[in-house]
Amino acid sequence: MNSSRHMLQHLLAALAYRTQKALRDAPEDFGTFRAGTNVRTPHELLWHMTGLMGYARTMLRGGDFAPPATETWREEVERFHAELALLRDDFADPSLQASISDEQFLHGPLSDCMTHVGQLAMLRRLHGQPVPSENFIFADIGAANVSSAQALPVKPDHWWRPDQAPQAPGPNPGQD
Repeated sequence: MNSSRHMLQHLLAALAYRTQKALRDAPEDFGTFRAGTNVRTPHELLWHMTGLMGYARTMLRGGDFAPPATETWREEVERFHAELALLRDDFADPSLQASISDEQFLHGPLSDCMTHVGQLAMLRRLHGQPVPSENFIFADIGAANVSSAQALPVKPDHWWRPDQAPQAPGPNPGQD
């Protein structure tokens, strides 16, 4: 496997980690939270993210991908992670020739998906349960793990409090 494919696999693992960070300890009603008119719910966002990963797979396998709606939020969480695993495995398969470049995977469906992870985190804050911050450089992320079973933060920001506004960029109090 070439180095760019390995990097794409690592990005999939980062997507899994950050998605689970945004969803960890979310209340059951979070999946149906609607922040405003015509704003996707977290369930709908994750459904779209599943579709993006399936669409990326069509660039390696051909065909179309349109995932049907799932009954529950939890089913969608697991289906998203299953789709990440399929794409990770497709990236490792040398017999699959992509119809787009690795760079197009990165700036297309994979970056789109990372944007939506940020939206999930923003929705958590709007729902009244913000996601704790951490230094992601030190996160325990390995290309093999795209499951919903993700490690806890290695370097959480100890100054973080759910009832305060996020800190300004730059060095933060108590940062290592």
